[in-house]
Amino acid sequence: MKLPFMKETPLKVPYTTPNVIGMLVNRLTVMLEEMAEGRPIVIVCVGTDRSTGDSLGPLIGTNLSKYRSPHFNLFGTLEEPVHAMNLDETLIEVNRRFHKPFVIGIDACLGQVASVGCIQVGAGPVRPGAGVNKDLPPVGDIHLTGIVNVGGFMEYFVLQNTRLHLVMRMADIISLSLFTAISNYTHLNHDTREQTAASDNI
Repeated sequence: MKLPFMKETPLKVPYTTPNVIGMLVNRLTVMLEEMAEGRPIVIVCVGTDRSTGDSLGPLIGTNLSKYRSPHFNLFGTLEEPVHAMNLDETLIEVNRRFHKPFVIGIDACLGQVASVGCIQVGAGPVRPGAGVNKDLPPVGDIHLTGIVNVGGFMEYFVLQNTRLHLVMRMADIISLSLFTAISNYTHLNHDTREQTAASDNI
């Protein structure tokens, strides 16, 4: 019997894995089908461009903004980042503007040496600032995170000294995977509605 995603192990995959985008798209599409039906999709990319490691979220947001998609709403780009100083007001605005939004939280995180370069997808919120001992509100019905460097010691220094190449590659993979999954989900929903309408008219 298939377990609901709330009970499943989050997907964790190195960005160098062959077909990493396909793996992420498949997981995200199914999660959207199971959890987002009828709800406006809102993507909140947390981070700041003042720190290389912490710029993953804003880079993803900027990449996604280039698609100009009507199928999701976006907060957090390089130009207008969502970070510790404005996260609370951003979440208030999201809930004011959208009725029962399905929020996808995106952030960079720190982890063990063997996990650096891994992309994670799971149910439940991301917890921004946890790696640097900041108490910030959780973000998202589901989350996408990229492990950009090693945690446990001098976290701010580590984030500042993260390789930009790694962050940009992960940002490219995550943004393309998320856009593709939302497109798949939107087309599947549209086809289902058309089939239902056609059967109603028979």
